[in-house]
Amino acid sequence: MKTALILIDIQNDFVPGGALAVPDGNAVVAVANELMDHVDLVVATQDWHPANHGSFVSMHPEKVVGDVVDLNGVDQVVWPDHCVAGSTGAAFVDELDVHRIGHVITKGTDPAIDSYSGFFDNGHKKETGLQVYLKQHGVKDVVLVGLATDYCVKFTALDARQLGFGVTLVSDGVRGVNLQPGDIEKAIADMRDAGVVVAKAGELKKSHMAGNGHFQHIKPQTIFETGLLYHHYANTAYPLTPGSFREYRINDATLIRKFLLAAA
Repeated sequence: MKTALILIDIQNDFVPGGALAVPDGNAVVAVANELMDHVDLVVATQDWHPANHGSFVSMHPEKVVGDVVDLNGVDQVVWPDHCVAGSTGAAFVDELDVHRIGHVITKGTDPAIDSYSGFFDNGHKKETGLQVYLKQHGVKDVVLVGLATDYCVKFTALDARQLGFGVTLVSDGVRGVNLQPGDIEKAIADMRDAGVVVAKAGELKKSHMAGNGHFQHIKPQTIFETGLLYHHYANTAYPLTPGSFREYRINDATLIRKFLLAAA
């Protein structure tokens, strides 16, 4: 069972100074870099729009940023032109440790439809390839950091839950646009309602992700004397057998503790 860190759109145009700057957006970079050591693989999504993308305000002269238009049957927020494929704005932020990114998923490449989610376009008509990549690599749980909480992070999280992944949102590793007051809080509430766990990076590292290979090795005598393993986070006792491998979830989401039980 593997855990992937998904870095969502940590690109120049989404941080201060960019075309669609998310307030304090560059604060997510340090959190992203820090968590890379505590997961099995790192995947990044990258907005990669054509210059004539239908979400761009330049394509709607009668509209202003924040207006909603019908884009081929899908409601679309009008945004500043941003993350044009091959541009500096579309590049990952310089401080991001890109050398540890194992795979990049580009999205928003079709001018006729946007793609907030890292998994699908906004109409759920086509997949980006992220689901296939994660499943090919045995990933069951994903940890999300990046931009922006109320758009691409939210829809990536909701799709991941619908696809059966355990999802943890790193609350200090995301920032939002807040186009309307309360948008960020509502997005987090929607994610919680879908079964997403919200935790800070330090909590994940300390309680659930730190350690050699994310395993804790339990002394066999403890197992054999009781026949049970008591887990203080879940407040539950689990029957065990020598040589077994047990994984359990906390709050039916992605806060995981794995135990490798040595044979007698």
